[in-house]
Amino acid sequence: MPHVINIGNDEQRLVKRLQRGDKSAAREFYAHYADRLAGICSRYITNEEDLKDVFQNALVNIFSHIGDFKYRGEGSLQAWAAKVVVNESLMFLQKKKRYEEFPSDYEVPDVTDEDLFSRNDISPDVIQQMLSRLPERCRTVLNLYVFEGKSHQEIAHLLGIKKDSSASQLHKARKMLTEMIRKYKKDNHSRR
Repeated sequence: MPHVINIGNDEQRLVKRLQRGDKSAAREFYAHYADRLAGICSRYITNEEDLKDVFQNALVNIFSHIGDFKYRGEGSLQAWAAKVVVNESLMFLQKKKRYEEFPSDYEVPDVTDEDLFSRNDISPDVIQQMLSRLPERCRTVLNLYVFEGKSHQEIAHLLGIKKDSSASQLHKARKMLTEMIRKYKKDNHSRR
């Protein structure tokens, strides 16, 4: 059974061990962070084979560039690793050139991100399934905006699209999620 560390106080020591090339530190890193990082990757990449490839590439990049990482306090290793995973996911998606622009004339219900993602009556797994059913470009913009806290300007720069396109893709994603949530509630309410 792999040794899972209490990462709080040991994170800085783990970073130093990783930077020295300690293989047991790499196993500890994987045991502690892999599930969270794979979850981040799966928000962008839904195809199982692509997900495995992208996640593996992200791990290779993390371990290859750990020497460049500067420890900035508790949680900074996870934040840095998550950024590597997001960047690797975006590079994969850009290579596939799947970003098309949407017209900006969507009618969007007045719903906030908090409304969408703070549903106590819907499990996180169900929300994750709903997110995975969004078109790739909508899902990517939504992830960057909601979960990564990026502005439309930053998203446009990252994805090579117009700022208005980022906004319209976010609106479409919200509209689709709202409809999925309504349908889910209706279907599950009628079963009771």
